[in-house]
Amino acid sequence: MSQEINKTENQDLSLVVRAIGTDLEHTQVRVIASANADMLFHYWKVGHFILYLQKKEGWGSKVIDKLSKAIRLQYPDKKGYSTRNLIYMCQFAKAYPMEVLTEMGKVEELLNSPSVDNVLQLTNELNQFTQQPVALIQNSDIQGDIITQQPVAQLEEVTEILSTIYHCDISQIEEIFKHSAIVRTNWASHVILLNSKLPLGECYWYITQAVANGWSRNVLQMQIETNLFARQITAKKVSNFSVRLPKPQSDLANYLMKDPYIFDMMEQTDKMAERDVERQLVSHITKYLLEMGSGFAFVAQQKHFEVGDSDFYADLILYNIQLHAYVVVELKATPFKPEYMGQLNFYINVVDDTLRGEHDNKTIGLLLCNGGDKVVAQYALSGYDQPIGVSDYQLTKAIPENLKSALPTVEEVEEELSKGLRIENDQNSKI
Repeated sequence: MSQEINKTENQDLSLVVRAIGTDLEHTQVRVIASANADMLFHYWKVGHFILYLQKKEGWGSKVIDKLSKAIRLQYPDKKGYSTRNLIYMCQFAKAYPMEVLTEMGKVEELLNSPSVDNVLQLTNELNQFTQQPVALIQNSDIQGDIITQQPVAQLEEVTEILSTIYHCDISQIEEIFKHSAIVRTNWASHVILLNSKLPLGECYWYITQAVANGWSRNVLQMQIETNLFARQITAKKVSNFSVRLPKPQSDLANYLMKDPYIFDMMEQTDKMAERDVERQLVSHITKYLLEMGSGFAFVAQQKHFEVGDSDFYADLILYNIQLHAYVVVELKATPFKPEYMGQLNFYINVVDDTLRGEHDNKTIGLLLCNGGDKVVAQYALSGYDQPIGVSDYQLTKAIPENLKSALPTVEEVEEELSKGLRIENDQNSKI
């Protein structure tokens, strides 16, 4: 028996500990996600509750201000109930009534294999979807006076009103809400989306991209400001992917491609040589891989190839995990010229021959030029068998230093919102 104990003590338990630790980490993520969903559901319910009172009792913005003060007076330890945040809760409820959440669920089921055409069709359908949550508020036997007599209603009254609005049990409402895409991102990101005034379909797309790529609220803000949806979905892209790559790889390659690409140079000048562009791309590779799209990994810069008796250097070589393919990127500081295609085609052939493995798909080429004629580019593509895309790139100013990358807490959001409100009030008092 003692021998068995000693044997157990001497065993390496590192794998067991690692397995338990991994499960703990996953559990913690689920707990955080659950807490986020609970908070968003609460904000959504409060938003509906206030909308009900506005319609039933003729509430205005001043009443919301009084409600904010009453809540904070009664619950001084609770954050997130400033006037501004209560208004955001109302906008949140207006933007995502039950019908919208259900419609988003249907769209999500159809986007397992995203393509430009599929995404464009489904987001357009969401854009046309009528959002009328307030119209659902019916005259019921709920007496408004029992609500307005109290600055803060009990939670049971909020849920009762929500059930009355949607003619559904609160547990069913909660299940639909928590299975929707909107619970997968945080409140600060929702505030950014509400302020963006984007159509419903685009909002939904940005939410799914933020979740899939792990964007912080600041990255989300940057992607909206640079109009990622237009650059990736509605842009008229120039490529031969549809005829040189099999489906669904051709659809995915075209979906991941952007036009133009936005390179946020930290030391930009009015005129930058392609070597300067390339140098900064590599020095800030994390940021630029984000711009390139989902699943890209850096392989090499100025990759040396010895072909025959000559030396050649490819600008950038990336690998896309989703495509299972190498991507050769050629950077040109000048507008598109047909002869650029020959150089890129050469590098694709070399990568196919020297780097491409047994399980890798066909190497893809991406030519980034500083402007050029799309018609000329389309004609130039017709003579090449390799899959090649041609896009423009633009140089923009650096991201402001004051943007934080970390996800904010509720307290931080409240503080930001309060600062904004104080500034507005100060400005109004001076008028």
